[in-house]
Amino acid sequence: MTTNSNTYTLDPVTFEVLKNSFTTIVDQMSEQVIRSCHSFVIWSRDFSCALCDAEGNTIMQGSGDCAAHVGTLHFTAKAVLDYFGEDIHEGDVFVVNDPYLGGTHFNDTRVVRPIFQDGEMIALAQANGHWADVGGALPGSFNIEAHDHMAEGLRIPPVRVWSEGDFQRDVAELIAHNTRTPGDVIGDMLAQAEATRVAEREIGRLTVKYGRETVVTAFAEVQDYVERLARARLAALPDGTWETVDYLDVDPVLGEGLIPIEVKMTIAGDTLHYDLSGSHPQAVHTFHNATFGGTFSGVVVGTKFQMPELPLNSGFYRPITVDYGREGSVVNATWPTPVAGFCVGPFDKLLNAIGELWAQIVPERAMACCFALEYLLVGGRDGRREGSPYFMWYDWMMGGWGARNGHDGHNGSAPPFGVQLGTQPLEGQERLAPVLTTGHELITDSGGPGTSRGGLGCIKGAKIGAAERAVMSYCCDRERSITWGLWGGLPSAPIGVRLRRAGGDQEEFLGALFSNVALEPGDVLERPSNGGGGLGDPLDRDPEQVLEDVVDEYVSVERARRDYGVVVIEIDRDLCACEIDVEATERERRRIRAERAGWLDTDPEAVAARYRAGELDEMDLVRQYGVILDWGSGEVLAKSTGQFREMLRRRALAYWADAGT
Repeated sequence: MTTNSNTYTLDPVTFEVLKNSFTTIVDQMSEQVIRSCHSFVIWSRDFSCALCDAEGNTIMQGSGDCAAHVGTLHFTAKAVLDYFGEDIHEGDVFVVNDPYLGGTHFNDTRVVRPIFQDGEMIALAQANGHWADVGGALPGSFNIEAHDHMAEGLRIPPVRVWSEGDFQRDVAELIAHNTRTPGDVIGDMLAQAEATRVAEREIGRLTVKYGRETVVTAFAEVQDYVERLARARLAALPDGTWETVDYLDVDPVLGEGLIPIEVKMTIAGDTLHYDLSGSHPQAVHTFHNATFGGTFSGVVVGTKFQMPELPLNSGFYRPITVDYGREGSVVNATWPTPVAGFCVGPFDKLLNAIGELWAQIVPERAMACCFALEYLLVGGRDGRREGSPYFMWYDWMMGGWGARNGHDGHNGSAPPFGVQLGTQPLEGQERLAPVLTTGHELITDSGGPGTSRGGLGCIKGAKIGAAERAVMSYCCDRERSITWGLWGGLPSAPIGVRLRRAGGDQEEFLGALFSNVALEPGDVLERPSNGGGGLGDPLDRDPEQVLEDVVDEYVSVERARRDYGVVVIEIDRDLCACEIDVEATERERRRIRAERAGWLDTDPEAVAARYRAGELDEMDLVRQYGVILDWGSGEVLAKSTGQFREMLRRRALAYWADAGT
């Protein structure tokens, strides 16, 4: 519904000062969290803060907050207001992590403080932090075999933990003692509560300086301001409807086959509508489901990428409507469906699919598929310390962003889910957990080929030390629905964890989604992250750029020839001396143009046989032949291959000038 967002009562200077003050307040909240939190995960910036008005609408996020979190914090604020109604008092502070009330997943725990002025509630402050463990069957609370949320962890509806300023220690400890790291939980809860106190203090200072009515008016007018900007951006675009589909890797109960996340987007005047009703109609039998909150956050982030200069508050949401489809679907999961993996499930697919749709409308902002957020969790008892306390090695990787129109993708960057996430310092991890990092580097050839190259992924290794009763879980996707290219660009490469047992020399491929794998001291594991997809026909990339990539070891000599048709001669690798064989490059590019349209019709079993014989590698399979295997056994996944080939025909082959020859 269009509101009267052009009516303002504040003078421009006061408005601008207060608008920026609200951002600064949220940034100050973040500083409080980072300086006083207890868990390494939150210290590595897996948290966000926000300021909401008395109705729960978001007034402002900070300059370093995660849009995926902030896109759900208004739901949390409204849930607190709905639960307690008139029974909310100055000094109260509430804790909530319930994804079925519009949150994300159980680890994202929000601390909410109502802010009063002269006995009247005028705002709410929130600090949301990812607690490394919230109970459940496995350390880290990521359990792909969970049949319901009880196996994922503690569900916290809005609970009053401070009552009129008095800390209810019994309530706090009831929450904390249902986790594996109660000390961290209490510490983080206190840190988050103190951050909301910072907001309370600073709002109080603004009201003293400008008056309560002026500040409250500014709360509303900053939302109207963002709404007006968002509607103006939409109104300047052509009306129409666009649609696409991205995929989850699998529902293990249904057998192999990619799981569709369909997005239909309609612009009509100054409004934007997303229809997700064509997505997989049931929840999948893993934790890769999203409640309406997690899904809405994917919609918000995908749209916000197209309007990066706009602040993010509830004004941004007003022109946007979402049809989530039937209740109980993969994008509209309901209690008690497991949802811990929403961030690498529907969220990731929505964000990238929405980016593909917007590329048709605003091509200058086009970006191919980005790498998927992933979490590796190793938990158990730390044998290095007296009493063998619980430890959590909770790690996420950097990876490659999709190639952009005219620009290569970013290498080894934080995930689009939360660009503020930091690379966790290895020294800190090793101090807190008996796990030694054995390597961490960019992966040559992992960026999807294109006129613009996708960003490179990373590979990281670890060795288990003096751990007792340790188990490992891994939450990712894109092992089969591999990061795709756009406008003729090609995909990245499959991913998955490999494990070598202590004293052994054989690697076991565990894939990109598993939990509860027992580990022993001396076990060694290694995992890559995705690179980003390429954008544009790789045969149109300037050979000099390919040569530079070879010199920088972003692309190997062999894949320069196979993916780009550029024949590079190494003169002296140590001196980075290489040159292009111009005539051979012209011949190779002519050969690829003549042959490549037919590669997608090659018998998948014949392709797999060549892979097992060592003639082809994984990149050949996905980039040339569109063949998806069980990367552990080498078995062809026929249904997944058909779906993946259709994607390549639509996103790559259809854009090649030689496709019809």
